[in-house]
Amino acid sequence: MQHFELNGQTREVAGKAALKAFRQQGLVPCNLYGCGVENTVFTVKAKDLKAVTDTPKAYIIDLVLDGSKKYTAVLHELQWHPVTDVCLHVDFLAVNDTKPVNIEVPIVITGHAAGVQQGGKFYQNVRKLRVCATLANLPDEVTIDISPLGLDKKIKAGDVKLDNIVVTTDKDAIICGVKTTRNTVVTTEES
Repeated sequence: MQHFELNGQTREVAGKAALKAFRQQGLVPCNLYGCGVENTVFTVKAKDLKAVTDTPKAYIIDLVLDGSKKYTAVLHELQWHPVTDVCLHVDFLAVNDTKPVNIEVPIVITGHAAGVQQGGKFYQNVRKLRVCATLANLPDEVTIDISPLGLDKKIKAGDVKLDNIVVTTDKDAIICGVKTTRNTVVTTEES
């Protein structure tokens, strides 16, 4: 999995007024916790954070606080403004090489579904898949080949098998499929 370095400055725990002042300066309040790390509060530049949040990719974050303290973490939770879509707060979860990490990775669809060639319509319900693995085994993306997908067939999360990786998305969650369309029904009746 790709790593992304993010620089931040530790801060004192403060109230709403201080957090509002940080946001007006273009900073995003953050928390780091988990995996034997003491709860740390800090801020990062909103512009730097956009490189991680405004992409479909998943990253392991290398946090550098105050220019010297280094932590390995993943995005755990993001809080967004409901109107302006500005990131208001981020929780980072510290990770290490030995414990498995639960993270969402993007899905990449390859191939041409057989059902689409018969007149069906392809649809994709899920863009990311939640997986659990150690840092060394985490994939950048999950590739799914849809070539054998026929009319009225679906691929569910439970159908995805990966080496050394556990798929933790609900096994009945439909990732993608091919629907029968009106044109398909007409051509089958005429035959």
